[in-house]
Amino acid sequence: MPKANDDFETKFFEGVLKHRPDYREVIELLGGLYTKQGRIDEGLRMDRKFVRLAPANPIAHYNLACSLALKRRKADAVRALRRAVEFGYRDLNWLRKDPDLASLRDYAAYLEIEAKLVQLQAANPSQPERS
Repeated sequence: MPKANDDFETKFFEGVLKHRPDYREVIELLGGLYTKQGRIDEGLRMDRKFVRLAPANPIAHYNLACSLALKRRKADAVRALRRAVEFGYRDLNWLRKDPDLASLRDYAAYLEIEAKLVQLQAANPSQPERS
């Protein structure tokens, strides 16, 4: 059940989006709020919009992967996750524990992405994780 604060924030950001439909930060926030509230389809819609507006943003693709994983669309989720890594997503620790990605944990294509992040970190140990 959503908290009252989440409802307030959702309504507030929906109002902002009515006036500024391409406001990336608000789209990203709304995607997360919708997902947190169990409104997965609406979160997915915001994540797709975020990717359209910021096609090279690793977080946009990561968020899309999470929404797709929650919809049990494994192949699509992995495709989005690969794009996130291509664009610089490196937070292996969060990737491994993110509950939104739980449905992918035993999926071979997901495990390949995890292995790729391990390789990238080994090759660049001084590079901080970016998420």
